[in-house]
This record gives sequence, C-alpha cells and structure tokens, in this order.
Amino acid sequence: MEFNGSKATLKQLQWLIWVAVFLIIFFSYLPEDGFYQAGIFSLLNVSFYAVVIYGNIKFLFPKFYETGKKVQYAIFAFIFVVSAGLSRGYLLTYIYNKYFALKPEVITKSTLINFMIAGFLTYLLSFIFRIAIAYFTLKQQSEKILAQKSQAELNLLKSQVQPHFLFNTLNNIYYEAYREAPRTAKLIERLSDIMRYFVDESPKEEVSLATEVQFLENYIALEKIRIRHEIELNFIKDCNADLRIPPMLLMTFVENIFKHGVDKSSSKNKIDISLVQQDGYLLFETRNQVHDKPGTNEPSGFGIENLRKRLTLLYGSNFELSINNPGAYFTAFLKVPVA
Repeated sequence: MEFNGSKATLKQLQWLIWVAVFLIIFFSYLPEDGFYQAGIFSLLNVSFYAVVIYGNIKFLFPKFYETGKKVQYAIFAFIFVVSAGLSRGYLLTYIYNKYFALKPEVITKSTLINFMIAGFLTYLLSFIFRIAIAYFTLKQQSEKILAQKSQAELNLLKSQVQPHFLFNTLNNIYYEAYREAPRTAKLIERLSDIMRYFVDESPKEEVSLATEVQFLENYIALEKIRIRHEIELNFIKDCNADLRIPPMLLMTFVENIFKHGVDKSSSKNKIDISLVQQDGYLLFETRNQVHDKPGTNEPSGFGIENLRKRLTLLYGSNFELSINNPGAYFTAFLKVPVA
C-alpha cells in the first residue's frame, strides 16, 4: 500500500485501520441514531477497542508475559479487561441518558455482562492485531534489506567500472610497450593481473591454488625490480593446482620477506619458498636470510597476528602457524587442511 507514491509506514497503516473501524461503526449507527449520536458513540467504541488492544500488546504482554510472569499477566489482563468493559458500559449509558434518551435507560446486569464479553473479544482480537503489526514490521524490514542489497550491488557494479577501465588501459599500454620494451610490458601485465586478482578474486570465499600462486609470483616479480641486485629465489611447488583455499592466505609471509628480509643494498639475498601438499594438509614455508641492517630482520608481528586471527576464524584450532629465527635465517611455517 502506498501514500503519495511512497510506501505507507506502520503507523499510517494503523491509523487507516482505526479510521475504517470508525466508519463501519458510524454508518451502522447512523440510520437509527442520527449523525451526532452515531459520531460520538462510534468514537467512544473505537477508543475502547484501542485502549484494550494497545493496553495488552504495548504494556501487559511485554511487561509480564514476555518476562515470564505468566500468572501475574493472567490476573492483570482479567482485571484490565473487566474494568474496561464495565467502564465502557457505564460511560455509554451515562452519555446516552444525559444527552440523547427521551426516557433514561437503566443499566442491567445482563447489559454489563455483554459489555464484559465484548471486552474479552476485543482482548482476543489484540493478539491478531499484534501478529499483524509484527508481520508488517518484518515485511518492511525485509524490503529495506532488499533495497540496501540492490543498492550495494549497484554500487559494486559502479565500482567495477573504473578498475576494468584501468585494466583495459593497462592492456593497451602493454601492447604499445611490447614493441619497444618486452620486459617492461611483462611487468605491466603482472601489475594488471594483480589488480584483477584484488577486484575479481579476493572477495571470494575460496580461490584455486593456481590463482593464488600466480598472484604470489606476480607480486614477487614486481618487488624484484625495486632491488638493485639479483635475488636468489627458489620456489618449490608440489601440490594440486586445483585445490581451493581462502584468498590472500599465503601473502603475509611473502610480503614480510620483502619488507623485512631483504637488504636492497646487498648482493647476497636468498629466499626459499616451499608449497607442498601432504596428508590432507597444505604446508607453506618461507625462509630468508637475516641481515645486520637495522629494521630488516624480524617483522613487527601485526601481519602475522592478523593472519593468526583469520586462521582461527577459518579453521578453529586445526592449523599450525609458527615463526622462528634460529640464527642466520628467518623461517615462517603454515599448515592448513585442504579438501
């Protein structure tokens, strides 16, 4: 349902219901009682219904029943409904006798019982009203979540336009550079692959091991151009390339090597990387020389600590992570289960 082109709020829907109830009662009284009497009695009856319904669903039910005080709830609900029914009966009779009756009407026991029965029926109706409110609230929340999801998907599509424009531009630069400087062109291609990995692969829950290894190799190739001397690097890969692992799981070790384990002024940098599949586990180990240059030895630990937290979320306690500095070499080891 919509008002002025926008969806009706829960409060607006409730007002609409009460207006509809008022009109139904009003037009049922109108033929016999006239306009003013029908209007007053319709307003009083609707007020009575609202007091009973909201008194139960807004006060009695949440304060007593939902807090486990069911006996107290039953007692107070009974007193409340009986009191409301009797009050309605006496009030309507008083107003009728004072303003509209040609001959005063005496309120009888049976009349009061009828008013109390009406009160209990209204009390039962309050539960249907409560369910309806809960339904519309949940429906509005669902629509809001769907709208937010659609907006997020639209924002994601928009955010992907610029990266893919950049990928295409890098590809064009690659083809231009390939004719003059093939080595530079190859580095541009690796940079493009790294960026594509961040945009397309890293948001996924799992990627193939081949994709992860390619990402590492591209990163290593780009890091090596920043170092004056050649690096002796051995990368052993003895595993099924189709295995699936969480993205960026192996990156921390390799990143730490180039941040802390490489002396850019030295010609004796040696790095050993091993990726082995064994007995249902993936074993990843890096080993690099420790240099005397300040700030190039052991990593600060933030990257390793963040990795440990992520591994705990992914695997619970079913993993191994260790770093060692026995002397001339710094070693990092990771063991995680694979399917």
